Amino acid sequence: MSTKIRNLQKTLLSDNWYTLNKFSFEYQNHSGEWQQQHREAYDRGNGATILLYNKAKATVILTRQFRLPTYINGNSDGLLIETCAGLLEQDNAEDCIKREAEEETGYKIEQVQKLFEAYMSPGSVTEIIHFFAAEYSDQMQVSAGGGLAHEQENIEVLELNFAQAYSMIASGEIKDGKTIMLLQYAKINGLLGKDEAGHKVS
Repeated sequence: MSTKIRNLQKTLLSDNWYTLNKFSFEYQNHSGEWQQQHREAYDRGNGATILLYNKAKATVILTRQFRLPTYINGNSDGLLIETCAGLLEQDNAEDCIKREAEEETGYKIEQVQKLFEAYMSPGSVTEIIHFFAAEYSDQMQVSAGGGLAHEQENIEVLELNFAQAYSMIASGEIKDGKTIMLLQYAKINGLLGKDEAGHKVS
């Protein structure tokens, strides 16, 4: 526990979906002075996301679905292109992302690679995202995907050339943070292999 925080108090503001709490505490600044501070934090649990890629075809699997918060903040149709993702709930991160990959994309993945973890919005949301990558093949497809009907998921599955997907960051067609991070990781680390000249696939 931090020695720079004392008298931490929590007040529940809402638990309609997940939980929104108000925290009051004293924080010791660089000069040693104790300052009273108030913050709100939204707790929806932790999550996982995965980039599915195919070296032979130089393709990736992404999804497109409606995201209300983007719609009310300037995204004209509310649709967002993303990597497959989901909340951990009672699962560990690896089990979660395998299940989500099958539900959302229709591909049954057995082997995944853990890449890193990241806080995605640390100013207001407690969530940590676990980032994964995995190779897929056509033989791994067991359904059309699309998500779960009882969760009102209407997910479109996209198989895109990696170069096309990567260019969509610059064009603004891909604005989702976790997706940008995974596509950039794939490019920097050459996940999709190298071309005949020995250059990383781009």
